[in-house]
Amino acid sequence: MLLAVDIGNTNIVLGVYNGTKLSHHWRINTDHHKTTDEYGILIKSLLDTDEIGLKKIKSVIISCVVPPLLTVFEEISRNFFNVRPIIVNHNTKTGIKICYKNPSEVGADRIVNAVAAYHEFGGPVIIIDFGTATTFCVVSAKGEYLGGVIVPGITISAEALFARAAKLPAVELIKPKNIIGKDTVSSMQSGIIYGYAGMIDAIVERIKSETKFRNPMVIATGGLSGLIAPETKSIKEIKLFLTLEGLRLIYKLIYKKNR
Repeated sequence: MLLAVDIGNTNIVLGVYNGTKLSHHWRINTDHHKTTDEYGILIKSLLDTDEIGLKKIKSVIISCVVPPLLTVFEEISRNFFNVRPIIVNHNTKTGIKICYKNPSEVGADRIVNAVAAYHEFGGPVIIIDFGTATTFCVVSAKGEYLGGVIVPGITISAEALFARAAKLPAVELIKPKNIIGKDTVSSMQSGIIYGYAGMIDAIVERIKSETKFRNPMVIATGGLSGLIAPETKSIKEIKLFLTLEGLRLIYKLIYKKNR
């Protein structure tokens, strides 16, 4: 079995693959202060709950955008699973050409998403990942990672509003019944949800105009994709486990090369 680990700024997503099938998956909070033992025991308990023994994990692949935690999960891989993990970065041979001025600046999660999206849909494809930041990644028909857009995530944006406006309360991020709010809470929810959806559509249109892509596939992933994507005109499909699938594909590619 393969353990795929996506370490983000807010959450860590773990998935166990049995061949090509994602048999189990979990989402846990990212905590910079947790030790190797603390995270290791947590992961062991998750595996034990689903009756997956540590010895069943034969390989580990990691995507990480939180540098302090990379060492922690490398140690977990060695100490708990007795395997040397594959760490995805801009130097990893994925078949995707990175056209950034400085490829090292591209987050591992964005590379992994590009691999998964291009594998499933071909190109051109635009990947929108709703995480701590919302990222847009653009991949050409030739499999070139052209670059992208990074904007504050919806949760960060909402929290900034709550913090800076003294009379505005913290509200639940849910879709309101109407665009025109009849009270403060529904007015804020309308502005946050529909305003963010409008921003998504506007950026996609500008990307299409600049690249001259006629009909690119536009997909969404990330924890809040299910909230925003249905309110947009541009997003055609939601792929919640896109990053895990990309990790599996990269592992498969590296495994074949090393055989």
